[in-house]
Amino acid sequence: MIVSAILKNARISSQKVKPILDKIRGMQIEKAINILSLSNKKAAFLTKKLLTSALANAEHNKGLDIENMFIHTIYTVQGPSFKRFKTRAKGRSDRIKKRNSHIFVNIKERE
Repeated sequence: MIVSAILKNARISSQKVKPILDKIRGMQIEKAINILSLSNKKAAFLTKKLLTSALANAEHNKGLDIENMFIHTIYTVQGPSFKRFKTRAKGRSDRIKKRNSHIFVNIKERE
């Protein structure tokens, strides 16, 4: 049975999240959480929090054994961007895009 969790509008670019997700894709949940705990990146912290949420969903909502769970699919997509302006010289301005992302994870029990 597949259990999912979603983190929407995370205040981090999906470009920064993708390398973290590539490291843990297909791993056992406990091993992935240990790897993410050792990293000091913001994306690792958000992903770890999402994985523990998916694990809690599996245990409490579906009653599954959390020892045999692994990451079935995990990916990120770009969310809405905040548009801001930065003042420049001679009365000009530049546009800044503060990007958001949505992170999706599906975990599954190994047979």
